[in-house]
Amino acid sequence: MGVSIKGTPFLRTTTHPFPSLQQFLYMKVINFSEQNTVINNYLAELRDIDVQKNRAWFRQNLRRIGHAMAYEVSKTLNYSHKTLQTPLAPAKVSTIDDRIVIGTVLRAGLALHEGFLEVFSDADSAFVSAYRKEGRKDDIEICVEYIASPNLDGSTFMLVDPMLATGGSFNLAYQAYLTKGTPKKLHICAVIGCEEGVARLKELFPSDDVTLWIAAVDPILNEQAYIVPGLGDAGDLCYGDKLSD
Repeated sequence: MGVSIKGTPFLRTTTHPFPSLQQFLYMKVINFSEQNTVINNYLAELRDIDVQKNRAWFRQNLRRIGHAMAYEVSKTLNYSHKTLQTPLAPAKVSTIDDRIVIGTVLRAGLALHEGFLEVFSDADSAFVSAYRKEGRKDDIEICVEYIASPNLDGSTFMLVDPMLATGGSFNLAYQAYLTKGTPKKLHICAVIGCEEGVARLKELFPSDDVTLWIAAVDPILNEQAYIVPGLGDAGDLCYGDKLSD
């Protein structure tokens, strides 16, 4: 059975055991548009109305952003030194210790998810089906109908989805995933967001165990809850138009 929320989403957060320290906890935001990075090139092609007509290339650019973003996320993970045997002699290496789970929201998140999974090839995967019924941004209904996930307790969880509009899909998807366990660290990874959505996530996730990685933050969320200038409907651009109820 599906679940849904209407209007502005809300996620209950845990109060810090020392309330006076709560004000110092915050979700970190890494905005790649403020840096010189190849992600900006991939994003430019995603936005370009002429380039995005090539559906296969649109998906490939989402995968490429996933590759680049995953590499940046990898710098924040936990590593330890190990010794392995090469054909010639033992070698010391430093490898990731985190148990990584990459979760996404069907269907728009699939290409971005593939990019992350190609970098973190040993990661587990999780999937949730969430969609929004069209309407004005103050009356958007978001529904979750399906979830498949490993145990998330103690994991480093990367929740990836191209668009961060109201924050409703991320919020409801994460609540659904929490039924499968509580991650130790949360990385929220998006391609394009709006200022309103980023501000909402900061309210929902007042924790220094959460990081938002995003390729660009646009200024406007219009009355239909679309990001402006944005890029359009990422799911439709990846996989074709869909019928709406």
